[in-house]
Amino acid sequence: MKEEKATLKRLKFLPALFRTQDAEKVAPHTGTFLSRAIKQGLIHRLNRGNYINSFLYGFPRVEEVACFLRQSAYISCEWALNYHGVSLQSPLVCTVLTLDTSVGKKRDFHYQGSTIEFSRISPALFFGFSYNDNFYMASPEKAVLDTLYYRGKIPAQDELEIDELDFKSLLKMVDRYPSSVFRALFSLSHFKEKLEISLAGG
Repeated sequence: MKEEKATLKRLKFLPALFRTQDAEKVAPHTGTFLSRAIKQGLIHRLNRGNYINSFLYGFPRVEEVACFLRQSAYISCEWALNYHGVSLQSPLVCTVLTLDTSVGKKRDFHYQGSTIEFSRISPALFFGFSYNDNFYMASPEKAVLDTLYYRGKIPAQDELEIDELDFKSLLKMVDRYPSSVFRALFSLSHFKEKLEISLAGG
């Protein structure tokens, strides 16, 4: 009981998601501290060096874990489209676009029934996202373009809710992508009319 109280006291200095380096600042014998906390059910190990301070804060959202596992990263594609209400389909895969080179199928991470996948994005396309609720999320317009860039198409495009999209912003952003994305964007029948109106200055 005394040990558990000492462990809990130290955990109060750590955030909901933390790394071994964070624990080193509050616990001199870090390995023992982490092992004990896991055994006592006070923390949960995500993977090597990454932990959830679950007893004090509960389990964070998929998006928070996704952005915590990679530095310089944001969530996009189908997950972001659903988050913004553009797509009504609930994806099982949370796509994280990152400048990190640790990507690919072998790096996929499973959490709370979802798969978190990491794809590399070039620095030139690393824009169009904002920080809210402890994670970085692509804007709906950026998510459209990223989906076209990585998938070549948008699944169930006839079911998309596109009235709230900023088509002028979409056209401004698409200039930074390869021409194939521009062509793919204009091939979306539901988008074409609104894009042409924006091009005409409407």
